[in-house]
Amino acid sequence: MPEERIEVQRAIAADPSTIFRTLCDPQGHVAIDSSGMLMAATGDPVTAVGDTFTVHMDREALNDFPLGLYDVTIRIVTYEQDREISWVVEGQLNLGHRYGYRLEPIDGGTLVTSYYDWSEVDQSWKDSGIFPVIPESALRATLGILARTVAPGRPRPDALAL
Repeated sequence: MPEERIEVQRAIAADPSTIFRTLCDPQGHVAIDSSGMLMAATGDPVTAVGDTFTVHMDREALNDFPLGLYDVTIRIVTYEQDREISWVVEGQLNLGHRYGYRLEPIDGGTLVTSYYDWSEVDQSWKDSGIFPVIPESALRATLGILARTVAPGRPRPDALAL
């Protein structure tokens, strides 16, 4: 069975609550996106499972499908304060792929795990060859942007220089 989940980790020199606040804020998602698809967001910071916000997208950044500008709804499916947050993307197509972050306190900061999971996607979509939508390199790049966003000018903790 092919891999249907990507996980990457990075030690970030910021406490879990600072990182979690960024991940709960719709504007934070736009600020740390490395794919270039997230153009803007509307909505309030999320505080619980079931909360939603809207992201204004531009698929042209990936140069794969000419979808132009469109909106998606981000629906929170995991919410553990300062520990984990995940969401599904809903809109014209509700495919069921999930993005998320787990946060673990470490000396000097937080070990952040970013994950992308498409195991719940209908087999016909898996067979179409569009997954993963975002490659591992984009998840890694987003963690780099997250690090400079929440801890500008601070190096990674020595404890886990990954």
